[in-house]
Amino acid sequence: MTKMQENAENSPVVRERLRRLQDTPLHDALPKSQGLAITQLIKEVLPRRELLSLLIHREIRSRYKDSALGKLWSLVRPLVSLLIYYIAIGKFLGAARAIDDFAIFVFAGLTAWQLFNEIVSSGTGSLVANSGILKKVYVPRELFPLASAGAALFNFVTQLVILTVGALLISGLPLDIRLLYFPVALLVLLVWGISFALMLSAMNVYLRDTQYLVEVALMVGFWASPIVYSWTMVSTYAHSILIQEVYLANPMTLVVLGFQKTFWIASTPDAFPAHLGVRLLISLLVGVIVLLICERGFSRTQGNFAQEL
Repeated sequence: MTKMQENAENSPVVRERLRRLQDTPLHDALPKSQGLAITQLIKEVLPRRELLSLLIHREIRSRYKDSALGKLWSLVRPLVSLLIYYIAIGKFLGAARAIDDFAIFVFAGLTAWQLFNEIVSSGTGSLVANSGILKKVYVPRELFPLASAGAALFNFVTQLVILTVGALLISGLPLDIRLLYFPVALLVLLVWGISFALMLSAMNVYLRDTQYLVEVALMVGFWASPIVYSWTMVSTYAHSILIQEVYLANPMTLVVLGFQKTFWIASTPDAFPAHLGVRLLISLLVGVIVLLICERGFSRTQGNFAQEL
């Protein structure tokens, strides 16, 4: 050690600064969650509503940046998907002969599924995609999965308009209690979708294979939901009540059935399981509990996000 360094360390000013540092209590860089994690989330997100809105608009712009059609792609993809499933499964495989108004039936399920698919897949990669922001400034990390969900809702509204107009032109909409199935089914979808987005986005920070596993799981989930085949087919081939109940335990099965109950007027009473409304409400209640658990897990793991990204 040089004489200059020794003199610097023995300086009264340096000794006073060291003493102050030793007496200063350490605080966490991230706020500790108090009470329910969901309450803490609301307290942090609500004052930053404008920031969330900016993130949603940024997410939408980035998806269609430099494209010729821009936001029109939110119309093209679902319509192409509808055309493929209608021709391949409805006409070639003959599903349209057993299901009246097959186009509305399929598009109702596709509209629900694509919203869920986009919330989960985009939400899973949202933290990694915004790693530059996370490393520089502190904002509630939950804003990024929520922004992905908000951008997904933009595409959903566009598809919903097409579905509504198509249903009105082909068979009309029910002006009865069946309309209530739609908002309940949409709430179930959002609660479960955001729950998975929070949980999987945190997992993806520590294990980057998560996003690829999610892609496979969503592909399986699509065919595990009655989108291109009816509940009648399931109940016909799955004679076991246990198998049917396991199938109906899938929240997206109930969501798709709820959408079809609202928009698919050509359906018959046996096209849906018994007590569909009650099942949707139970799924919503369970989904809220799962959301609380996922948010608690997210808040406990977010402290190391910046170091892992």
